[in-house]
Amino acid sequence: MNSWQMQYMNYKSALNNTIFEVISRASQELNIESYVIGGFVRDLLLQRGSKKDIDVVAVGSGIELALKVSELLPKKPKVQVFKTYGTAMLRFEDTDIEFVGARKESYNHDSRNPIVENGTLQDDQNRRDFTINALALSLNPSNFGELLDPFAGISDLESKTIKTPLDPDITFSDDPLRMLRGIRFATQLGFKIHPESLASITKNAERIKIISGERIVEELNKILLTEKPSLGFLLLYKTGLLELILPELTALNQVEEIEGHTHKNNFYHTLEVVDNICPNTEDVWLRWAALLHDIGKAPTKRFNKKQGWTFHGHEFLGGKMVKKIFERLHMPLNHKMKFVQKMVVMSSRPIVLAQDTVTDSAVRRLVFDAGEDVENLMTLCEADITTKNPNKFKKYHSNFEIVRKKIVEVEARDHVRNFQPPISGEEIMELFNLKPSREIGILKEAVKEAILEGEIQNEYQAAYEFILKKGAKLGLKINDC
Repeated sequence: MNSWQMQYMNYKSALNNTIFEVISRASQELNIESYVIGGFVRDLLLQRGSKKDIDVVAVGSGIELALKVSELLPKKPKVQVFKTYGTAMLRFEDTDIEFVGARKESYNHDSRNPIVENGTLQDDQNRRDFTINALALSLNPSNFGELLDPFAGISDLESKTIKTPLDPDITFSDDPLRMLRGIRFATQLGFKIHPESLASITKNAERIKIISGERIVEELNKILLTEKPSLGFLLLYKTGLLELILPELTALNQVEEIEGHTHKNNFYHTLEVVDNICPNTEDVWLRWAALLHDIGKAPTKRFNKKQGWTFHGHEFLGGKMVKKIFERLHMPLNHKMKFVQKMVVMSSRPIVLAQDTVTDSAVRRLVFDAGEDVENLMTLCEADITTKNPNKFKKYHSNFEIVRKKIVEVEARDHVRNFQPPISGEEIMELFNLKPSREIGILKEAVKEAILEGEIQNEYQAAYEFILKKGAKLGLKINDC
C-alpha cells in the first residue's frame, strides 16, 4: 500500500479539528451539503502542516452556513459577511474559515471579475485554478472525510504537476492572475507546470495587463519568499510574463561583445544573488533589493577601449528606477521603498571596501550612511559574490569578514550609526552670538567630517574645541556674555 492510499484511509481522522464536526452538524441542520476544498486539502495530502485558513463550499448559501456554525460554537464568534461576493468568514481559535456558496462563473474579456451564478460542487471544482486545488473532502455525515477528485488531482500531486482542470486557455484568459499563481505554486512546491499549461501561459501572457499591480505584487512577494525564487523568475521570463511586469529585469539579459570584450550576464547573476540571499534573510524587502540591485546596469552600459565595459553610476540610476517600479506596480511608497532604494544605491560600497585596504574612515562613512541598515547591506553584498573562481570567492568573503569586524570596532568607539552631532546648532549660535546663517551649517558639517575622518572623537568636548578653532578661522568671535 503506497502513502497516498494510506492517506486516503486517514482523511476522516485528518479532519479531527472540532470546527469540521460543527460545520457538519450545521450543514445537517440546514439540510445543505458542505465540503472543505482548496489549499487546506492540498497541503493536508502533501503533509505540509495544517494551514491556518480553510475554505468551505456549501451547495447553497455560504453565508447562512457561516451564521449557523457561529451559533453552534461555544463563544459564537463574529461572522464577517461579504454580500457582494456571497461569502462569509469567521475565526475559530487560530484559524480563519471562509464559507462560500458553490458557484458557476463566466467572464467578460476585459475583466477578471466573474459573473457568478449558484452551482453544484462540480461547477465549483470546474472554476478552480489547478487540479491540485480542486480536491474536496466531504463534511456531510453520510460520507464524512470522503475525497472528491474529479480531475485526478491526486495523480498530479504524486507526479508533482501543476495543471488546469479545464482547457488552460480558458482558465488563464478568464482570470490571468492564475498564470502567476501557477508559477508561484510551482516555485513553492517544487512542482513542474504541465507542458500544455505552460504553453498556454506564454500564449496568454499579454492578458496579465488587466490585473492590478497590487495583485501581481502579492504573487511576486510569495515567489520571492520561497527557498529558491530563481525557479519562479525563470518561468516568468520563459513565458514572457517578466517582460510585461518587470522589463527592467529582462533588459539585463543582453550580453554584448566588442573587440573581444564581453561582460557577465547581469540577469542570471541577479537571480543567483536572490537565491544566495534567501538562507540569510526572510525579509521580503531585502529580497526585493537583491532582485533590483543591478537594474541600473542596462541603461548605464558603455564600452571604453581602455577599461572595456563599464556601468558607471548604475547604483544611483538604479535607486531612481526603484521608485518608478514601485509606483507602476502600486507598491508601498513609504519606508519600504526607501529601504530598497537605499540598499540599491549603496550596494557597491562594501564591495569596494572588501577589495581595498579597509580604512577606519571609509568604514565610519559606510556606517554613517547606512545607519541601522548596515547589517542588511552587508548581507546583500555577500550574496552579490557569484564568482565561480574558488580563490576569489574565498578572498572576497574573508575581506567582508574584515569589513564586518571593522564595523563593530568603529561603531563601539565612534558611535556614528544614526549620528547625532555632539554639539547642536543652537549651542553654536549661542557660542558665537549668531542668528540663523550659513556659518552654522558650515560648522556643523565640519564637525561631522572631522568625526568621520577620525580627526576628533565623537563627543562634546572634542567637538567644542574643534568649533572654537574653526570659528576663529571663519572670523567668528566668542560671545563673552
